[in-house]
Amino acid sequence: MKIAVLDQSTLGDDLDLSPLMDDGNEVKVYRNTSEEQIPEHLRGCDVAVINKVKLRGDTLCRCSSLKLICVAATGYDNVDIEYCRQNGIAVCNVVGYSTDSVAQLTAAMVLYLADHLPEYTESVRSGDYTAGGTANILVPVVHELAGKTWGIAGYGNIGRKVGAIAEALGCRVIVFKREPVEDAECVTLEELCTRSDILSVHLPLNDGTRGAFSREMISLLRRNCIFVNVARGAVTDEEALADALEEGRIAGLGVDVYSSEPFPESHPFSRIKDRDNVCLTPHMAWGSFEARKRCLDDIVESIRSFREGGTRSRVV
Repeated sequence: MKIAVLDQSTLGDDLDLSPLMDDGNEVKVYRNTSEEQIPEHLRGCDVAVINKVKLRGDTLCRCSSLKLICVAATGYDNVDIEYCRQNGIAVCNVVGYSTDSVAQLTAAMVLYLADHLPEYTESVRSGDYTAGGTANILVPVVHELAGKTWGIAGYGNIGRKVGAIAEALGCRVIVFKREPVEDAECVTLEELCTRSDILSVHLPLNDGTRGAFSREMISLLRRNCIFVNVARGAVTDEEALADALEEGRIAGLGVDVYSSEPFPESHPFSRIKDRDNVCLTPHMAWGSFEARKRCLDDIVESIRSFREGGTRSRVV
C-alpha cells in the first residue's frame, strides 16, 4: 500500500517511522502539509496518516485514491467523518495509547499550581532565599490536596486514570459523565463546577461538548479552584477562563489545548501566560515517547488489518 504521513513534525523527530514500511508498504513522509498541499501529497496514496492536519470534504473530494485515514490520536474531530462515511473512506483512530502520558501531565499541572512552585523556585533562583537569612519561606501558603474535592469532566480511560491519582493523593473524586456509571460519584456539570477544588477536563470534542464550560459554567467555579484542561480547547470558553483568572475568581489555570493551535498573540491566554498561577503547555500532554511509540505501533496494526479486510480501530 502507498502511505503518506502528512505532518511528521507533530509526531516528533525522535520517532522511527520505519515500521510503516512493513508488509512492503511504500511510505512518503512530509514534515508538514498545508491545506493546499493535501491533494498533491496524497496523490496516488491509499492511506493518509495524520495528527493535526484537517481533512475536510472539499479537500478529500480531490484525493480519489484515498481509502484509509489513520489519525495518530484518539480524537478525530479534524476529519470530515460524514464525508468519509458517504464516500467509502475508512477512518481509524488510536484509543488508550496516551492515557498515562496525559494523566501524568494533569497531575503535574495540579501539583505545580497547588504547591506554588513558580514562586518558590523563583525565590531561590533570584537569591532572595539566600539573602533572607531565614531557614524557610512559607509564602504563598500551600494547602494539602488530601481532603479536597477533585472534579473530573469526562470519565474515559484518561479520566479514570486521573481519578486514581486523585484518590492516591487523598482527594474525594466526583465525576461528570453523560452516561453515569456505578463505580464513581456522578454529578451534573453545574454541581461539578460548584463543588470542585480541582477540576480537570477530559472530554472529547463533539457537538454535545463544544463550549460545555461556558461563561455561565465558569462563573460557578469556586475561588480556590484549580482548573485544568487537557482535552480540547473548544470545550471551554477561553475568554471567560482568562477573565476568571484575571479577576481572581479561580485560583489557578493549567491548559495544554487551545481552540487555535498554536494560539495567536490575540488569544485571551496571551495576556495571562506569564502569571505565576497559570501553567500553559504546547499541546504536549499526549506526547511522551512511550505514548507516541504505542500510537505508531497501533496505526501499523490498523493498516495491516485494513489491508487484510479487517476493521480494527475503525470509527467509520
